[in-house]
Amino acid sequence: MQGPYRDYRVEVSAVSGGPESASERLQVGVGVRNVTPDLDAFDTWQDVDRNSRFEPAKGDTWQDRNGNGDFDFVWLGGFNANRPAQGVQDPLWARALAFRHRATTVALVSIDCVGLTHERFIAARLKLRHSVPELAHVVFSSTHTHNSPDTMGIWSYRPLPSKFNDKYVEWVLERAIEAVVEAVRTLQPADVVVGAVDLPPEGFVRDSRSPTVVDRVLGAAQFLRAGTGETLATLVSWGNHPEAMCGGNPLISSDFPHFLREAMEKGLAGEGAVGMKGFGAPCVYLQGPVGGLMTPLGLEVPDRDGSTVHRENGVGKTRALGENLALRAAAMLRGANAQRVTDARIAVVSSSVFVPIEGTFKYPIMLGLIHPGWFGGQARTEVGAWRVAGIEMLTIPGEIYPEIVDGGVESPDGADFPGAPVEVPPLRTRMRGRVNLVANLANDEVGYIIPRTQWDTRAPFTYGRQDAPYGEENSGGPSVAGILHAESLKALDRLHALLGDAK
Repeated sequence: MQGPYRDYRVEVSAVSGGPESASERLQVGVGVRNVTPDLDAFDTWQDVDRNSRFEPAKGDTWQDRNGNGDFDFVWLGGFNANRPAQGVQDPLWARALAFRHRATTVALVSIDCVGLTHERFIAARLKLRHSVPELAHVVFSSTHTHNSPDTMGIWSYRPLPSKFNDKYVEWVLERAIEAVVEAVRTLQPADVVVGAVDLPPEGFVRDSRSPTVVDRVLGAAQFLRAGTGETLATLVSWGNHPEAMCGGNPLISSDFPHFLREAMEKGLAGEGAVGMKGFGAPCVYLQGPVGGLMTPLGLEVPDRDGSTVHRENGVGKTRALGENLALRAAAMLRGANAQRVTDARIAVVSSSVFVPIEGTFKYPIMLGLIHPGWFGGQARTEVGAWRVAGIEMLTIPGEIYPEIVDGGVESPDGADFPGAPVEVPPLRTRMRGRVNLVANLANDEVGYIIPRTQWDTRAPFTYGRQDAPYGEENSGGPSVAGILHAESLKALDRLHALLGDAK
């Protein structure tokens, strides 16, 4: 219940300079580490009914490779518990970008995992204080891929005791730290091109819960070696659950971010709109608003050349989704609407926040099973905002509903908390960057961040449903969204004041 790092608090407020320093060159560095588990170090098993669940009572068998008398598997996170991996479809990564302007250095890390909680990132930050003391702030984010190892302790083998692999989580964070150190070590002068494109949902994302509001902002940035056309790294951000591989697929995968990154780096064969030249440098995917619930499941996704429409979940749909995203991001960065940034300043604010835990997460957190650290009915988390060379970003510690970000919060009949919407104005309307991103699962994973007036666990249910909707069971409670929304607005106000563009 106490949790580790009891006295740890985040309070960051930094800016690299005033408007007179805006033209001074930004430095950018990139670091990449593979975080795919070695399946040769684990036992193998046979899934007799091919349901991707380990069920000895149904006849599933296993091979004790290390002779310890116990089954040792890699348990996949997302979907159902007791889902052991049987192979690797594509690798998992920790990818870091470091930025420096004058004497201010910050870093952004994206990790291919289903989610990591705040105390894990606190430990990583404390280690980075010693290895990279000049680092003013680091933001960690999870891509939320549902075919990666369980990094939260929710999906590992049941019944108790859980088979959660804590050592793997520690190794992933060690690799993420290495990526940050490499990114800072390779800092060099850079030019920056940014932009965003409006992405209609057809063929890309489905909102599986009313009201229908999706993240239509596909944001991207290209970092080039100063004065040259050589790309150092690219960044792409958008909001959708990486679960196109589906729960019946037992292979480790970073899902559509893998095919997006591969295409951005290596290109796609083909002429015209179905092909593209790669940028030849690492691509970082940053997860955007995914609550609400954004998914490729149940969606028809066409191949980039339109020859095939993928209705079934799996590799085909996953590849098509990632490649289609890459085509649009690359075309935007190389098009007339891309903007070369002239204000290279860095500004960052971040603060610890305490949110009341009233939902089903309450008792596991109280007992220290997940997200350890109980503060009198509340959990400690973090909210922040930053601007780096025209890229403005809110860091949200969970899966926020897009209607909180872009508008559309409703107060439907049957909701448990009727009245006027609480989470207004929409967060993105208060952002002032050249491109405005909302990073989800940033520095924490507190679950779904649901508008209070759409919270619905008691009959009669909203929108004519016969049963309670999915989402609330994986949320901290109906008050979390309002608090995080208010704290996000405060963070933006502080950020803009630092930059001298407060209004």
